[in-house]
Amino acid sequence: MTDELRGRRVAILAADGVEQVELDQPRAALADAGADVELLSTHGGEIQAMNHDIDKGDRYPVDREVNGAAVDDYDALVLPGGTINPDNLRSDATAVGFVRDFVGSGKPVGAICHGPWTLVEADVVRDRRLTSYHSIRTDLRNAGAEVVDEEVVVDGNLVTSRQPKDLPAFTSKLVEQIAAAEPAART
Repeated sequence: MTDELRGRRVAILAADGVEQVELDQPRAALADAGADVELLSTHGGEIQAMNHDIDKGDRYPVDREVNGAAVDDYDALVLPGGTINPDNLRSDATAVGFVRDFVGSGKPVGAICHGPWTLVEADVVRDRRLTSYHSIRTDLRNAGAEVVDEEVVVDGNLVTSRQPKDLPAFTSKLVEQIAAAEPAART
């Protein structure tokens, strides 16, 4: 375990249908770097993860509902993919507003695979350079983003990656960006 994120709080916002590996690997990397990581969702209880959008994976306890969370409570936000997960998030006005406010705060926001769909719904990709899973790139372009096909892309406070095989680069860059950012002031 390293300590570069000691004292930092990171929210992972996910719903039913989250791609399990895209939840597990960032969560583990952030915790290994010393961060306190909380799973937020649109409802309490547990969320159902999926493997390759087809097979049910593990169930994960929700630490806090997004409607009870505040941007000021966290130093960074992670949006994992899976096709069902961001579709569930982008149909929840509170989740979309949380993402919009988080991006607007300037704090680091990581999104991988289909995760940027929620960024589109929050209307925060216009004139931003990012990457994603190939099947949602047209949606990103239509929302005003410059889309590139790279393993990991950083544009301001956004860190994006394409797919699960990019997770090592994504998690490394995410930890680096969070460590370099100003810690949140907490009262």
